[in-house]
Amino acid sequence: MNDKTDTKVGTSPRVIGPHSRVRLHYAITLEDGTVADATVGEMPLEIELGSGALHPNLERLLLGRVAGSSDVVVLPPEHGFGARDPAQIQTLPRHDFPPDMNLAPGDIVGFTTPGGDELPGAVIELDDSAVTLDFNHPFAGHTLSIGLNIIDVDE
Repeated sequence: MNDKTDTKVGTSPRVIGPHSRVRLHYAITLEDGTVADATVGEMPLEIELGSGALHPNLERLLLGRVAGSSDVVVLPPEHGFGARDPAQIQTLPRHDFPPDMNLAPGDIVGFTTPGGDELPGAVIELDDSAVTLDFNHPFAGHTLSIGLNIIDVDE
C-alpha cells in the first residue's frame, strides 16, 4: 500500500464536538429564497465551538457532523432565533441621537448595554421627533435553510 492509502485505513472521521475548531462554508436562506448570509465563494468560516462566535442553536447544528460532510438543515424559528417579539420594537426620542447622525429606515444603529455588550437596532421608522428601532435578531420569525459544508475539524 502507498502512504496515502495507509493514512485512510483504520482512521475514523473527525467528529465535531463541544470545543472543536471547525472550518466550514455555509449558506443561510430565508423562506422566500433570499440568501441572507453565506461564505460560499469567500474564505471559509473558522470557529471554535463554545467561544460564542455562533448563536448556540447554530452550534448545536454542527455537533456530531464530520469533516467532509455536506447537507442542508431546515431550522424553524422555535429551534433557531425564535419568534419576533413586538416588545423588541422601541421608539426613542430623536434628540437621543447626535444631531448630525443621518438616519434612514434600514440603517443599523449600535447601542452599548450597561453590561458593555453591543446591541444592534434596525431603524424601521423615523421623523423629526422620534426614531423607531427593531431590536429583534434579523432571523427571528424565519424558517431558515442552512447549507453546511464541513471542510475540516480539529478536536
